[in-house]
Amino acid sequence: MSIWFRQYSIEEIRALQRGTMDAFLGIEFMNIGPDFLDASMPVNERTVQPHGILHGGASVALAETLGSVGGSMVVDLERYLVLGQEINANHLRPARQGLVHGRARPIHLGRRSQVWGIEIVDDQQHLVCVSRLTLAVIERPAS
Repeated sequence: MSIWFRQYSIEEIRALQRGTMDAFLGIEFMNIGPDFLDASMPVNERTVQPHGILHGGASVALAETLGSVGGSMVVDLERYLVLGQEINANHLRPARQGLVHGRARPIHLGRRSQVWGIEIVDDQQHLVCVSRLTLAVIERPAS
């Protein structure tokens, strides 16, 4: 059984990324499962720190992107907005090349808050970063 408010396509999500930080960093959504969302990001000149390894902030950007998009996909966007409240990340292993791959899954989906767990691995499936994102679910302001 799917957790999503409606059925989304990868193309819809990719279209929303145009002109955003996601696009600049090269974050690309790859898969929508029944209760998870996958994306990848290159380890390159846009995402590494001066020592040539994946910047922790880039990992956090990938994690927050995955969790925020996932959070938005489980609510009625005509009625609600989903906003980041807190994120934490543990950087476990350096990534120096290739792609990193993130998967977001909900830990808690409440009426007013959501908590998402995000794992990021390298091309060899070594765990690079684990992150937890808390989102607020608020009513969309009247226009």
